[in-house]
Amino acid sequence: MDHSAHEHHDHHEHAAHESHTGHGHHEGHASQGDRPNPASWRMAASATLHCLTGCAIGEVLGVVIGTALGWHGAATIALAIALAFVFGYALTMRGVMRAGLSFKDALKVALAADTISIAVMEIVDNAFILAIPGGMEMGVADPRFWLMLAAALAIAFVVTVPINRWLISRGKGHAVVHQHHRH
Repeated sequence: MDHSAHEHHDHHEHAAHESHTGHGHHEGHASQGDRPNPASWRMAASATLHCLTGCAIGEVLGVVIGTALGWHGAATIALAIALAFVFGYALTMRGVMRAGLSFKDALKVALAADTISIAVMEIVDNAFILAIPGGMEMGVADPRFWLMLAAALAIAFVVTVPINRWLISRGKGHAVVHQHHRH
């Protein structure tokens, strides 16, 4: 194996990351021994918040549509999950398409960057809602519904941050998006 080519590749990854974040050379990357790095936790939280935004838009829209159509729990949850993925991917695609990627390439980046994060969030927040007695029967006019949804999304955020940190530290997940942002 040509180690000089590998080192050259790593240097460019670090330089691109440093340029994107405006911070030190190693921020966002695991240190030797994969010890937690405060900067990488910050990056993971930012990536998770980005995914959470798309999830929240999709969840709320799905619940509102499902409720308006008189759908029962499972159909409403399915719609909310589908829309969470659509909006999560759309937010990522919007950013990388601004950087010059085609729709097809932007979709590939969004799938690679957000699928695991959105899936974990959807599993966690929907499991929380299903665990609340009467949670699915609350309508959108009930303030308890909005408190329950906010709590579900907050818990999903907390659970997903370490997963995103792990993915980013390995150059996967949201790290893929950073390779395409304009600097």
